[in-house]
Amino acid sequence: MLLSSCKEEETGETLDTNKIPTQVVRDMSFTQSDKGYIQLRMESPKMEHFQYSEDSQEKSYDLYSDGFHVDIYTPDGALETEINSKQAKHETTSGKESWSAFGDVVIINHIKQERVESDTVYWDRAKEKIHTDCYVKITSPQGVMQGYGLDSDERARHAVILKPFDSYSVMRDSTDVEEPLDSLNFIGPRVQRFGSK
Repeated sequence: MLLSSCKEEETGETLDTNKIPTQVVRDMSFTQSDKGYIQLRMESPKMEHFQYSEDSQEKSYDLYSDGFHVDIYTPDGALETEINSKQAKHETTSGKESWSAFGDVVIINHIKQERVESDTVYWDRAKEKIHTDCYVKITSPQGVMQGYGLDSDERARHAVILKPFDSYSVMRDSTDVEEPLDSLNFIGPRVQRFGSK
């Protein structure tokens, strides 16, 4: 006697490879230097690299979903600008690259004592520019400016709000002399920016 049965083969759901990272780096730290001077330092608790094909074109991006921090230094090695955000994305397609930082983006230029706050900022490293169309608030010793849209160099030396509103200045006594304290370039223990996972 011979018995046979057919059973339909079980299949799982189809994986979307665009949503699966090909590489994950924990506690990522990247430093760029020139002639012994640090130019740039980037840190993130987690970097996920994605690579895929779309319309017969190879695309890739890095996602920093647990926080992102960048320090930019002057040519002589002094810390000038910090960029912090909750998340960031670095896209590369056909040799072109673009950066975006989003979620409580804060850019501080320590030399000008200026703080730029927005929800999303785009960073063009090739042109050395940052810009956004979102709400922006700039705080400095001279006062507070706010509005929509921003154009600036990447160091936030020359930040311009495109559509300003409700800005105000801080009045000071002209006899006040205030030297900024240069505690930023003190060489000491390295600050841990993100909690260990």
